Amino acid sequence: MAEGQDSMAGTPELDFPRPLTTVDVVIFAIRSDALQVLLVQRPKAETEPFPGSWALPGGFVDIAGDRDLEACAARKLKDKTGVVSPYLEQLGSWGSASRDPRGWSATHAYFALLPEHAASGALAADAQWFAVEGEKVRPKLAFDHAEILQAAVQRLRSKVEYTSLPAYLMPLEFTLPELQRTYEIVLDRPLEKSAFRTRMLAADLIEPVAKMRKGPNRPAQLYRLKKARAPVFFARTFNPPG
Repeated sequence: MAEGQDSMAGTPELDFPRPLTTVDVVIFAIRSDALQVLLVQRPKAETEPFPGSWALPGGFVDIAGDRDLEACAARKLKDKTGVVSPYLEQLGSWGSASRDPRGWSATHAYFALLPEHAASGALAADAQWFAVEGEKVRPKLAFDHAEILQAAVQRLRSKVEYTSLPAYLMPLEFTLPELQRTYEIVLDRPLEKSAFRTRMLAADLIEPVAKMRKGPNRPAQLYRLKKARAPVFFARTFNPPG
Protein backbone atom coordinates (compact mmCIF):
# COMPACT_ATOMS: atom_id res chain seq x y z
CA MET A 1 0.00 0.00 0.00
CA ALA A 2 1.37 3.42 -0.95
CA GLU A 3 2.21 5.90 1.75
CA GLY A 4 -0.94 7.74 2.91
CA GLN A 5 -3.29 5.37 1.05
CA ASP A 6 -4.90 4.14 4.28
CA SER A 7 -6.12 7.69 5.01
CA MET A 8 -8.94 7.11 2.54
CA ALA A 9 -10.60 4.68 4.96
CA GLY A 10 -11.03 6.77 8.11
CA THR A 11 -8.31 8.37 10.19
CA PRO A 12 -5.12 6.28 10.29
CA GLU A 13 -3.13 5.84 13.45
CA LEU A 14 0.10 7.79 13.49
CA ASP A 15 3.17 5.62 13.36
CA PHE A 16 5.60 8.37 14.42
CA PRO A 17 6.03 10.33 17.67
CA ARG A 18 4.64 13.84 17.75
CA PRO A 19 6.59 16.81 19.17
CA LEU A 20 5.28 18.92 22.03
CA THR A 21 3.42 21.89 20.52
CA THR A 22 3.07 25.13 22.44
CA VAL A 23 2.27 28.80 21.87
CA ASP A 24 4.12 31.61 23.70
CA VAL A 25 3.13 35.29 23.76
CA VAL A 26 5.40 38.30 24.23
CA ILE A 27 3.07 40.91 25.76
CA PHE A 28 4.33 44.50 25.65
CA ALA A 29 3.01 47.61 27.41
CA ILE A 30 4.25 51.06 28.40
CA ARG A 31 4.36 51.32 32.18
CA SER A 32 6.26 53.78 34.39
CA ASP A 33 7.60 55.53 31.27
CA ALA A 34 9.30 52.33 30.05
CA LEU A 35 8.69 49.46 27.66
CA GLN A 36 7.74 46.45 29.77
CA VAL A 37 7.00 42.78 29.08
CA LEU A 38 4.75 40.43 31.01
CA LEU A 39 6.39 37.30 32.45
CA VAL A 40 5.00 34.40 34.45
CA GLN A 41 6.76 32.38 37.13
CA ARG A 42 6.87 28.68 36.45
CA PRO A 43 5.67 26.16 39.07
CA LYS A 44 8.29 25.43 41.70
CA ALA A 45 7.81 21.65 41.76
CA GLU A 46 11.06 19.87 40.96
CA THR A 47 9.24 17.72 38.41
CA GLU A 48 8.60 20.84 36.29
CA PRO A 49 11.09 22.12 33.68
CA PHE A 50 12.91 25.22 34.98
CA PRO A 51 11.09 25.25 38.35
CA GLY A 52 10.51 28.74 39.73
CA SER A 53 12.05 30.46 36.69
CA TRP A 54 10.43 33.30 34.79
CA ALA A 55 9.06 32.68 31.31
CA LEU A 56 6.84 34.12 28.62
CA PRO A 57 3.12 33.37 29.04
CA GLY A 58 2.15 30.32 27.04
CA GLY A 59 1.43 26.64 27.08
CA PHE A 60 0.23 23.67 25.13
CA VAL A 61 -2.24 23.96 22.27
CA ASP A 62 -5.74 22.82 23.27
CA ILE A 63 -6.59 20.60 20.30
CA ALA A 64 -10.28 20.51 21.24
CA GLY A 65 -10.72 24.21 22.01
CA ASP A 66 -8.22 26.23 19.94
CA ARG A 67 -9.33 26.62 16.32
CA ASP A 68 -5.84 27.78 15.29
CA LEU A 69 -2.55 29.08 16.70
CA GLU A 70 -3.77 32.68 16.97
CA ALA A 71 -6.80 31.55 19.00
CA CYS A 72 -4.45 29.74 21.36
CA ALA A 73 -2.29 32.88 21.70
CA ALA A 74 -5.35 35.04 22.40
CA ARG A 75 -6.51 32.54 25.04
CA LYS A 76 -3.14 32.53 26.79
CA LEU A 77 -3.07 36.33 26.80
CA LYS A 78 -6.55 36.60 28.29
CA ASP A 79 -5.77 33.95 30.90
CA LYS A 80 -2.93 36.10 32.26
CA THR A 81 -4.28 39.64 31.78
CA GLY A 82 -8.06 39.26 31.58
CA VAL A 83 -8.17 41.35 28.38
CA VAL A 84 -8.06 40.94 24.61
CA SER A 85 -5.15 42.69 22.91
CA PRO A 86 -5.97 45.22 20.17
CA TYR A 87 -2.89 43.97 18.30
CA LEU A 88 -1.59 40.41 18.02
CA GLU A 89 1.00 39.31 15.44
CA GLN A 90 2.77 36.02 14.79
CA LEU A 91 6.48 36.37 15.44
CA GLY A 92 7.92 33.01 14.37
CA SER A 93 8.52 29.42 15.38
CA TRP A 94 11.25 27.83 17.48
CA GLY A 95 11.82 24.10 17.73
CA SER A 96 14.51 21.61 18.70
CA ALA A 97 15.21 18.44 20.62
CA SER A 98 16.91 20.38 23.41
CA ARG A 99 14.72 23.43 24.16
CA ASP A 100 12.42 21.47 26.52
CA PRO A 101 13.71 18.67 28.76
CA ARG A 102 10.39 16.85 28.36
CA GLY A 103 11.09 16.06 24.72
CA TRP A 104 11.24 17.41 21.16
CA SER A 105 9.35 20.70 21.31
CA ALA A 106 8.12 23.35 18.89
CA THR A 107 6.64 26.67 19.96
CA HIS A 108 4.86 29.26 17.85
CA ALA A 109 5.48 32.74 19.25
CA TYR A 110 3.29 35.83 18.99
CA PHE A 111 3.70 39.36 20.27
CA ALA A 112 0.87 41.50 21.60
CA LEU A 113 0.47 45.17 22.51
CA LEU A 114 -1.63 46.27 25.48
CA PRO A 115 -2.85 49.84 26.04
CA GLU A 116 -2.05 51.52 29.34
CA HIS A 117 -5.46 51.00 30.95
CA ALA A 118 -5.45 47.28 30.11
CA ALA A 119 -1.89 46.79 31.36
CA SER A 120 -2.85 48.37 34.69
CA GLY A 121 -5.54 45.81 35.43
CA ALA A 122 -5.43 42.69 37.59
CA LEU A 123 -3.02 39.96 36.51
CA ALA A 124 -2.92 36.23 37.13
CA ALA A 125 -1.22 35.42 40.43
CA ASP A 126 1.93 34.12 38.73
CA ALA A 127 2.33 37.08 36.34
CA GLN A 128 4.44 40.23 36.71
CA TRP A 129 5.65 43.11 34.52
CA PHE A 130 9.39 43.60 33.90
CA ALA A 131 11.19 46.50 32.21
CA VAL A 132 12.90 45.72 28.92
CA GLU A 133 16.54 46.81 29.09
CA GLY A 134 17.96 46.89 25.59
CA GLU A 135 16.54 43.62 24.31
CA LYS A 136 16.59 41.74 27.62
CA VAL A 137 15.06 41.58 31.10
CA ARG A 138 16.88 41.10 34.39
CA PRO A 139 15.63 37.62 35.36
CA LYS A 140 17.06 34.66 33.47
CA LEU A 141 14.30 33.20 31.31
CA ALA A 142 13.33 29.55 30.97
CA PHE A 143 13.60 27.53 27.76
CA ASP A 144 14.74 29.70 24.84
CA HIS A 145 12.48 32.58 25.86
CA ALA A 146 15.35 35.09 26.04
CA GLU A 147 15.93 34.49 22.32
CA ILE A 148 12.21 34.84 21.58
CA LEU A 149 12.00 38.08 23.60
CA GLN A 150 14.98 39.50 21.74
CA ALA A 151 13.35 38.68 18.40
CA ALA A 152 10.09 40.31 19.53
CA VAL A 153 11.81 43.53 20.64
CA GLN A 154 13.67 43.71 17.33
CA ARG A 155 10.47 43.11 15.36
CA LEU A 156 8.56 45.74 17.33
CA ARG A 157 11.27 48.38 17.00
CA SER A 158 11.77 47.74 13.28
CA LYS A 159 8.02 48.05 12.59
CA VAL A 160 7.66 51.16 14.74
CA GLU A 161 10.06 52.89 12.34
CA TYR A 162 7.43 52.85 9.59
CA THR A 163 4.05 51.98 11.18
CA SER A 164 1.56 53.24 13.74
CA LEU A 165 1.94 50.31 16.17
CA PRO A 166 2.68 52.47 19.24
CA ALA A 167 -0.88 53.82 19.02
CA TYR A 168 -2.04 50.44 20.37
CA LEU A 169 0.00 51.07 23.52
CA MET A 170 -1.82 54.32 24.32
CA PRO A 171 -4.60 55.00 26.84
CA LEU A 172 -8.08 55.70 25.49
CA GLU A 173 -7.33 59.42 25.21
CA PHE A 174 -3.93 61.04 24.82
CA THR A 175 -2.11 64.12 23.59
CA LEU A 176 0.29 64.24 20.65
CA PRO A 177 3.30 64.75 22.99
CA GLU A 178 2.24 61.62 24.91
CA LEU A 179 2.03 59.65 21.65
CA GLN A 180 5.44 60.94 20.62
CA ARG A 181 6.89 59.92 23.98
CA THR A 182 5.58 56.37 23.47
CA TYR A 183 7.30 56.21 20.08
CA GLU A 184 10.51 57.45 21.67
CA ILE A 185 10.33 54.88 24.49
CA VAL A 186 9.95 52.00 22.04
CA LEU A 187 12.59 53.30 19.63
CA ASP A 188 14.88 54.31 22.49
CA ARG A 189 15.70 57.65 20.87
CA PRO A 190 14.16 61.15 20.55
CA LEU A 191 12.10 62.28 17.55
CA GLU A 192 11.70 65.73 16.04
CA LYS A 193 8.46 67.27 17.34
CA SER A 194 7.21 69.13 14.27
CA ALA A 195 7.85 66.27 11.83
CA PHE A 196 6.21 63.78 14.18
CA ARG A 197 3.09 65.93 14.60
CA THR A 198 2.77 66.40 10.84
CA ARG A 199 3.07 62.69 10.17
CA MET A 200 0.52 61.65 12.81
CA LEU A 201 -2.11 64.18 11.73
CA ALA A 202 -1.67 63.29 8.04
CA ALA A 203 -1.97 59.53 8.66
CA ASP A 204 -5.74 59.56 9.35
CA LEU A 205 -4.98 57.36 12.37
CA ILE A 206 -6.26 59.48 15.25
CA GLU A 207 -9.14 61.88 15.77
CA PRO A 208 -9.60 64.76 18.26
CA VAL A 209 -12.04 64.45 21.13
CA ALA A 210 -14.10 67.34 22.45
CA LYS A 211 -11.94 68.13 25.45
CA MET A 212 -8.49 69.35 26.42
CA ARG A 213 -5.84 68.09 28.84
CA LYS A 214 -5.20 70.75 31.48
CA GLY A 215 -1.75 71.10 32.99
CA PRO A 216 0.86 73.61 34.17
CA ASN A 217 1.17 74.97 30.61
CA ARG A 218 -1.56 75.78 28.10
CA PRO A 219 -4.28 73.12 27.61
CA ALA A 220 -3.43 70.36 25.10
CA GLN A 221 -5.82 68.79 22.62
CA LEU A 222 -6.78 65.19 23.39
CA TYR A 223 -6.98 62.52 20.67
CA ARG A 224 -8.12 58.93 20.40
CA LEU A 225 -7.36 56.09 18.01
CA LYS A 226 -9.95 55.76 15.27
CA LYS A 227 -12.15 52.72 15.78
CA ALA A 228 -11.40 49.50 13.89
CA ARG A 229 -8.35 51.11 12.37
CA ALA A 230 -5.67 48.81 10.98
CA PRO A 231 -2.03 49.83 11.43
CA VAL A 232 -0.93 52.68 9.18
CA PHE A 233 2.22 52.19 7.10
CA PHE A 234 4.30 55.31 6.52
CA ALA A 235 6.13 55.99 3.27
CA ARG A 236 9.44 56.44 5.06
CA THR A 237 11.02 55.70 8.41
CA PHE A 238 11.56 58.12 11.27
CA ASN A 239 14.96 59.72 10.87
CA PRO A 240 17.04 60.42 13.97
CA PRO A 241 17.22 64.17 14.69
CA GLY A 242 20.22 65.80 13.04
